[in-house]
Amino acid sequence: MDRLILGTRKGTLILDKKGGDWAARPIAHAGMSISYAAADPRDGSLWVAMDHAHWGPKLSRSKDDGATWEHLNDIGYPKGARFIEQHLPSPDQLPESERPTAYKDASLLKVWVLGFGGADEPGTIHAGTLPGGLFTSRDGGKSWELNRPLWDHESRGGDLFRGDATSKNQWGGTPAAVAYGEFVPGIHSIAVDPRDSRRILVAVSCAGVLETRDGGHTWAGRNRGLLNDYLPDPNAEWGHDPHFMTMCPGAPDWLWQQNHTGVFVSRDGAESWSRVSASDHGVHFGFPVAVDERDGKTAWVVPAKGDDQRMTLDGGLCVARTTDGGQTWQTLRRGLPQEHAYDVVYRHALDVRGDTLCFGSTTGNVFVSDDRGDSWRCIGNHFPPVHSVRFG
Repeated sequence: MDRLILGTRKGTLILDKKGGDWAARPIAHAGMSISYAAADPRDGSLWVAMDHAHWGPKLSRSKDDGATWEHLNDIGYPKGARFIEQHLPSPDQLPESERPTAYKDASLLKVWVLGFGGADEPGTIHAGTLPGGLFTSRDGGKSWELNRPLWDHESRGGDLFRGDATSKNQWGGTPAAVAYGEFVPGIHSIAVDPRDSRRILVAVSCAGVLETRDGGHTWAGRNRGLLNDYLPDPNAEWGHDPHFMTMCPGAPDWLWQQNHTGVFVSRDGAESWSRVSASDHGVHFGFPVAVDERDGKTAWVVPAKGDDQRMTLDGGLCVARTTDGGQTWQTLRRGLPQEHAYDVVYRHALDVRGDTLCFGSTTGNVFVSDDRGDSWRCIGNHFPPVHSVRFG
């Protein structure tokens, strides 16, 4: 809890807590856009997913607390990996039933998130990517393998290595990919059950949540109870847009999801979800969600105004907290700017460790609370736009 790792648009920032204050070290990977940065809880090594504008996605690791960094083997899609091409919806677009099916060869656009295997899996790391692939390394990042059962899942057209689609593709594209010139799905959340490392859940924009209970050999959708208000059928099995999903380490049957269409909670290990938004408190749209390490009923979100206006609710920045599984919410503002604040907090940019929370914003502001969100203080005003915040 004495180290914060920030992935920013211009490099990796590590902050150390000294005498109650947080001090930033000189920036690492200077000038690089960092999509995600975190510490491996098993050995403390630091992992960074770099989003280089010229050279493409790269991975970097430090085994000596950031003193030196090494670049690891690149993640790459194997020959024959294809996906069904999609385009951003437009008014003049033909109905889906009238459009011919087109295929594209997959290439890595972005490593969106990293997830670490269980304590019984030293060297196992998972990576979620655009265009919607899950890669796993069993040797500490020396080599990576695409999870074929998920890539070939019937919900996205079946095994396209073998030929044309054998089922309907129900994974939609995410607008987050448009900056890379594509409209493809993306895996941005990976949750490994601390009781059983073979149980892994991933969240996909735009498809929903999938789970494996056998280490990735088979996958099943876990979207019952999710509501997608902009689909013809809000209760559809697929096509949901989770913005971020997380699991309570001390109570892994509790999972939380900040979705495009509200805040959702599962109390039964993702077998079902319930929407627990509180629109009267502005708790509905947003990107990140954090859950207490021990108490699955306690969670925090950072509300935003909506997809058409990705700003604070009323010019003032706030964090919302529930301690009863989403039945009620409190909005917490003490110490946060309440006028002319235009901060947006991305999906990976909120974290909690013990009683301490931290989040960073697109305007380079970083705030910390030492009392579970009751009050906040700013520990940085002029940082680059923050993509991820993780305690290490």
